Amino acid sequence: MENLYEAIVNGLYDQGWYIAENFISDEFRKELLHEQQEILVHGQFRHAGIGKGEAFRIRPEIRSDKVFWLDPINLTELQEVYWDKMEALRREINQRCFLGLRSFEAHFSMYPPGSFYLRHLDQFQNVKYRVVTVILYLNDSWSKEDGGALRMYLPMGDGNEEIMDVYPEGGKLVVFMSGEIPHEVLTTNKSRISITGWLRDIEY
Repeated sequence: MENLYEAIVNGLYDQGWYIAENFISDEFRKELLHEQQEILVHGQFRHAGIGKGEAFRIRPEIRSDKVFWLDPINLTELQEVYWDKMEALRREINQRCFLGLRSFEAHFSMYPPGSFYLRHLDQFQNVKYRVVTVILYLNDSWSKEDGGALRMYLPMGDGNEEIMDVYPEGGKLVVFMSGEIPHEVLTTNKSRISITGWLRDIEY
């Protein structure tokens, strides 16, 4: 795992992003997916919105996913295991990249069939404290026909962009600089599950 953290951090340092194909075991992925499904069944997911505080709005024409925020002071046993992994990643990134990361926030994210999220940056006016985006996919299986790719617009040195589509196969971890890489979630044809989180430069 130390070598994997090192690869993630080096990718983040060199190019601003990294994709780890098998960040967690399939057993752990299935346990997290089951926990997400239990929360969903109990009606605890809410429609996601855009903006923070008084600027928060539900805008289904922009994003149509549902989320359940994880409480860092009231984590389940499984969530604590994942939090510990993110804490280890935070320390590694700080040691190599000097980003001053101090905390982690995350939510379960569920995109129902037909949902999407238009192009955006994770770091904007009201959330400048989000420095590194970390997405862990929990889906049992995925194919290109299922849609739902994370489309990343990678900045090129000449001012242009390279488009990269990342399909949400279970166990895959995507890490990128929140304020540097625009991205969107293309329309999904089946339920698309992840833990989406941010390493931040403020305390929780």
